[in-house]
Amino acid sequence: MARELGLGGSERQMTEIARALDRTKFEPRVGCFLPGGDRGDQLRAAGVPVVQFPVHSYKSPTAIAGAFQLARYIRKERIDLVHTFDFPLNVFAIPITRLFTRAVPVSSQRSHRKLVPPGYARMLRLSDRLAKSVVVNCKYLERHLTHDEGVPAERIAVCPNGIDLDVFSPSSRPREGPLVIGTVCGLHRWKGLITLLDAFAMVRKLQSGMRLVIVGSGSMLAELQSRAGELNIGDAVTFEPGTSDVTRWLRKFDIFVLPSLSEAFSNALMEAMACGCSAVASDVGGNPELIQPNETGLLFEAGNAESLASALRTLIEDPILRKRLADNGFGFVLKNYSIQSAASRMGDIYSKLLIQNLH
Repeated sequence: MARELGLGGSERQMTEIARALDRTKFEPRVGCFLPGGDRGDQLRAAGVPVVQFPVHSYKSPTAIAGAFQLARYIRKERIDLVHTFDFPLNVFAIPITRLFTRAVPVSSQRSHRKLVPPGYARMLRLSDRLAKSVVVNCKYLERHLTHDEGVPAERIAVCPNGIDLDVFSPSSRPREGPLVIGTVCGLHRWKGLITLLDAFAMVRKLQSGMRLVIVGSGSMLAELQSRAGELNIGDAVTFEPGTSDVTRWLRKFDIFVLPSLSEAFSNALMEAMACGCSAVASDVGGNPELIQPNETGLLFEAGNAESLASALRTLIEDPILRKRLADNGFGFVLKNYSIQSAASRMGDIYSKLLIQNLH
């Protein structure tokens, strides 16, 4: 379950897992509040039913009606396990599943809790206690939940994200022309995009015609455009709106930068590595689980433009290193992070919980 079926990372991962689960063991269905969007179309095309529970606000009568509707659906359809993929559904569906049905309630934590709206924090702690297991997508979040939120380690399951390697793959044609540095993310403050602009301003003259491309939508667009103007790099920076077809952009990037101030296990970083980009990421969250310095990419100090500029300068001036890191990064993702591997790991988690529930 997820609140909606749009372009977010959690919605994408839920969709891919539902489509890739072993159908000899599982019959997946997806529940949500808002059934529209690209992910809904993908699920229905794959034969995965999408069920709407029309809750508009937790303060409205629709929340009570939706709660009864969800409990009835779980019982009527003999659902064995309910897995919520985002915090709005953690606080809604986990208590209902645990208290009013026999299904196994499983929640998710896919980002640091400080990014969750304050009003949800107390309810999420209740959800942690009611869930039979909390699935996280990296070791960093496992440590965060045990050390900061008091979730017992034995109730946390780690299932790293996976991606469709048939979709995310390097271009068959070598890149030509001036270097392109790029990123794909929501335009939010915690994504560290001001740091990226400042760093690019420090290195842009190292190669004639070099460009920075920022693909994403969000509330910071005007501020970022203004900052690019202040740095006199506006003519070398392109802002493109968010899109579901990110592969087209990733294949145009020589260097992919993830400058986040806070991050868990980034789909965008994995996808960029799978598309053959040389990767640079801030040394936060789950990024070091993907970036092994000087092997699969480079890390820099989050929020430090000079540190990022140093990493970019290294790759701009050393094309041999740039290609080696890109090749190694592609191989690392190919070996460890296919969606089939992620679905298999998630299936193992579900099977273990269902067996425990029988006893």
